[in-house]
Amino acid sequence: CDVAVNWSGGLHHAKKSEASGFCYINDIVLAILELLKVHARVLYIDIDVHHGDGVEEAFYCTDRVMTFSLHKYGDFFPGTGHIKDTGAKEGTGYSVNVPLTSGMTDDAYEKIFKPVMDKIMEVFRPGAIVLQCGADSLTGDRLGCFNLSLKGHAECVRYTKSFGVPTLVLGGGGYTIRNVARCWAYETSVLLDTKLPDEIPYNDYYEYYAPDFKLHLTPEQRENLNTEASMESVRIDLLTQLSGLRGAPSVGMGEVPPDFETIRESTRENDERTEAREVRDGDGENDGGSGDDVRGRGRTKDGKGERKDHEAELAG
Repeated sequence: CDVAVNWSGGLHHAKKSEASGFCYINDIVLAILELLKVHARVLYIDIDVHHGDGVEEAFYCTDRVMTFSLHKYGDFFPGTGHIKDTGAKEGTGYSVNVPLTSGMTDDAYEKIFKPVMDKIMEVFRPGAIVLQCGADSLTGDRLGCFNLSLKGHAECVRYTKSFGVPTLVLGGGGYTIRNVARCWAYETSVLLDTKLPDEIPYNDYYEYYAPDFKLHLTPEQRENLNTEASMESVRIDLLTQLSGLRGAPSVGMGEVPPDFETIRESTRENDERTEAREVRDGDGENDGGSGDDVRGRGRTKDGKGERKDHEAELAG
């Protein structure tokens, strides 16, 4: 499976004309637009604790991009992502929102993520996946309110990778910095099928990981406000929504637009050719050759030549 990783990406709140939620430019939307040049359908998955509103808004009216966001919903930023927000026009049914509340555990998260993900892959059949791995859904985050361990969070990464579809993996939120580093280091190892020891090796930032100096996190002893009944209701609603889709949308064949680097190189080459042509056209000017302007011949710098010509015209 082809996987690309950019942990500094994942700025899912930025809109076309405004910054939002610490995000000033939506790299996810730009990446998906590039992927759509070569893939008929792209799936976007968001496991940040906040709703991926900027990405959903960008593709709300198209069936070529499906957005799948699991997030805290209610009195919580950005306040969007209701389960009934399913898209508009051609995109109706292609926005999949999982509204959750505080205390989400690994088991409960997995029970909603995997069945919905299976159904999405069955009916949408994406050519590429973009996975936003915001670490603020981990236990102990200063702004988040979920209670996921690294293993529970990374299970979404592992499961997404198991489908064998080309995937772009991005970072996102995360406000307990030492846990963000833990999370993305571990998820890199999951993507590479490499085991990491739980003991953090000594490094320049070793003291940040006190007191246990361990890779993995222990979830807090707190209540999960997502009841089994509420989770089952959400799961049924989402599977019903996905079952109502017509199937994977198709796209007519057309010329693939060039990428940005190709456009920039083409522009540079055109500029160079124009400059060379201007230089070439200017060679030989005022050297007495046949290309020189002869209308001024016989004129002198002091104007006497012009007066003689005028007198000759009067005499004639």
